[in-house]
This record gives sequence, C-alpha cells and structure tokens, in this order.
Amino acid sequence: MLGNLGRMFSGGKNAAVESHTDLNSTQSVPADALNEWSVTKIDGHRVEVFDPAMEENPAGCVLFLHGHGRVMLDGNQTFSALFRQHNLVAVCPDGQRSWWMDRICAEFSPDISPQQWLLDRLLPFVQERWDIEPPKVALLGVSMGGQGALQLSYRSAIRFPVVAAISPAVDFYQLCGQGLPLDEMFNDAEDARQATVVLNLHPLAWPRKQWYCCDPDDTDWYDGCVRLGMKLSSSGILHERDLETSAGGHSWEYFNHMAPTAIQHIADGLASC
Repeated sequence: MLGNLGRMFSGGKNAAVESHTDLNSTQSVPADALNEWSVTKIDGHRVEVFDPAMEENPAGCVLFLHGHGRVMLDGNQTFSALFRQHNLVAVCPDGQRSWWMDRICAEFSPDISPQQWLLDRLLPFVQERWDIEPPKVALLGVSMGGQGALQLSYRSAIRFPVVAAISPAVDFYQLCGQGLPLDEMFNDAEDARQATVVLNLHPLAWPRKQWYCCDPDDTDWYDGCVRLGMKLSSSGILHERDLETSAGGHSWEYFNHMAPTAIQHIADGLASC
C-alpha cells in the first residue's frame, strides 16, 4: 500500500489521485455560475473565490482545503451549483502540499504554518470583504484537505463548529519517507502519527456539526476513517459519517457524488449558528 500511496502523491499538482478527470458530474448548473469565480492573492498565495450573484447577503462562507493534487473548485460545476443554490461564499486557498498542518512547510512558507496563515490572514480577508466571521465560516476539504479541515476544527472547535470532510487522509503518516514535504515537517512517521486527528480529539471540545465520509473502495484511506469513527463514538463525540456509499473510490467522481450531502450539512449547520 505504501508504494501505491507514494506513487499517487509524488506527482504534485498532476497527481493522478486528484486529477481533473470526472471533475464535473452531469448535474445541470446555471450557465453563469462558473463565472462567479475570481482569483486574488494574499501574501503571494493564490486564493480562488466564489461570490454568488444573489441579492440577499450570503448565508455564510465555506473555506475549502484542497487535496495533495492541488485541484481547486473554480471549474467544478457540481460544487459551484451547490454554492449558488445555498447562497454560500467559497474561498479556496492554495496551500501547496502542506497538509494544512500547524507545522512549517517550506513549500508553503518558511515563516508561518498554513494553519496559522488561515487564521491570521485568510479569515480577516473574509471578514473585510463579506463581513462574515466565525462561526459563520464552515470548513470543507477533500483528501489531504479533508484531514486538514478536521485538524483545524478539532483545534478550534468553538470558532469552527461546522465541518465536512470528504475522503479525509487521516493516516497521512503512512506517506513519510516518500520524499514528500512531510519528511521535512516531521522527524519520522511516529512523529507524524502523533499529529493525526485520531490522537488529538478532546472529549469536551469538538465541532458540534461534523460530518465526514469515505468510499469503502478507497483502499488507502478507508481504514483510517473507520478508526476515526470508532474513536469518536467511544469518546461520546457526536458526529455524522457515511462509510457505506461507494461511487468511485478516491476520485473526483466520488467527491462530486458526496458533494450535495456535504454542502447540505454545511448549509444546515451554518443556519443553526
């Protein structure tokens, strides 16, 4: 399995695991919805922004954390249609291959961790532009970004009570030793394992509206998601999960298939904040 993981994740932005193949479903989308995306930069980091063309104020903001392949959502019809349907702003920063951790990743920045950058730089941008601030900012991620969304919500549960993770790569420590940025971020695989979400749950401080899913055919990350579910349940932490639906394994076909459930969870959660 480790060899397969290394091959999948060593390809940078063109990694096959998160290629643009099947990026869009056959779901219809308003012709101009994709035109509601724009690009800005914060501290030199590319940030893609979805600003729904609605008369009323946005219902909230979705902070999307991409996977290791760095595939964004600006060309994704499925997610764009859902953001518009629920009148949600979406911001999608480029975090390189940082795993969205509270660790310095030189590929992202030698001075600030990607997690701290989200808090110190991206959130003020959202507040200034749309007058939206936590807890009206929901976290969403796929693969590497899925575990990153869980990491951030578990560390700042009051600030981010709404989180949805699709195919989160919970056991990312398995990739240590593959020549990836993780090798510079952690001393070894055990050091990385200690930083996984499974080992950093707090029974009294957890996001009140959390949902995650993983395809049973996702042979690399499914077991970690099962262990996370067991840990959450044994700790008495309320959550929702779907570890039964199968729709393409670890692929955009599956990510898009689960998008309506994920965005509905986010919309409902934000409405209750």
